[in-house]
Amino acid sequence: MTGTVDSAEVAKFSAIAAEWWDPAGKFAPLHKFNPVRLAFIRQEAAAHFSKEARALRPFEGLSLLDIGCGGGLLSEPMARLGFAVTGADASERNIGTAAAHAAQSGLAISYRAATAEALVAEGLSFDVVLNMEVVEHVADVDAYLAACTALVKPGGLTLVATLNKTLKSLALAKVGAEYVLNWLPRGTHDWNRFIPPAELKASLEKTGLSILKTQGVSFNPLGWDWKLSADTDVNYMIVARR
Repeated sequence: MTGTVDSAEVAKFSAIAAEWWDPAGKFAPLHKFNPVRLAFIRQEAAAHFSKEARALRPFEGLSLLDIGCGGGLLSEPMARLGFAVTGADASERNIGTAAAHAAQSGLAISYRAATAEALVAEGLSFDVVLNMEVVEHVADVDAYLAACTALVKPGGLTLVATLNKTLKSLALAKVGAEYVLNWLPRGTHDWNRFIPPAELKASLEKTGLSILKTQGVSFNPLGWDWKLSADTDVNYMIVARR
């Protein structure tokens, strides 16, 4: 893998690929985070494509790419909602874990050990491209986002989730999550790679996307869960249209 892929980051996640589906393992924070992400994606996609969000399979007939899909924690529920899902990841071990779990779950998901650039070279495009917690791990953010935008069909939707570069995110998402609470393996994130929303929006707009929404996500220590909020100081998601 070359281009925008950071081989050290790929190796880091490949080493723990077998743990993707363990809700008490190294990806436990993502399992806790997932319901909020899923509800938000469902809401935004339904509004954009004029679908009934509460329908059983509202997105039949639409295609979705989950780029940097890891073990498939988002790909599987998206397939259950009716999307024709392609999951792509630079780590072959992640793809192996994802494909095995999808087979056990009886889900037809096309998993690819491939980069965004490789998918562009194939001439592929999708109605929705999910780009969740990936940009902080790539070697060249602008080049990576340009490739991802090329994978969105005209009129299509993309959602990008990442971490803001603030002292609050350093304290909570880096020091707190990795060294105090041990939610994540130490070294999972490099705070220097975190991206302020204004910077990410500018990079997305340079690729030709129109920003539709910026959404903060906050951890609630009382309920020990995540919720959508106006606070973008740590976690946030951007919705954009091509």
